[in-house]
Amino acid sequence: MSDARLTATPPGVALGPLDAIPDGKARNYVLQLRAGRFHGFVVRGGDSVHGYLDRCPHAGVPLAQTLDDYLTPKGDLIACSWHGALFTIESGTCVGGPCVGQALTPWPVTVRDGTIVTA
Repeated sequence: MSDARLTATPPGVALGPLDAIPDGKARNYVLQLRAGRFHGFVVRGGDSVHGYLDRCPHAGVPLAQTLDDYLTPKGDLIACSWHGALFTIESGTCVGGPCVGQALTPWPVTVRDGTIVTA
């Protein structure tokens, strides 16, 4: 197995039950694959999910300094805790901070039979 940092995962990897993420919150996932390790996070909104690579486009660091703390206090935006960049949950587009116009790297995820799965 490699220690390389991956930027994508294969489809069909079960991450766990949708209920593992409270509605309106986010959760970090680290997957160890043969080719290396993937760091991502998933934001839940009701029965839908949005996944992103856990890497700020501005500084290249993970977004959260505290585990699973990816959202603003109101829960309406994704926030980089290092430099204050703000991203929309639906598209990952930066709408505030040092990387306006850039975007988070999407991580395709979906919900199948109550389980979050890579797409």
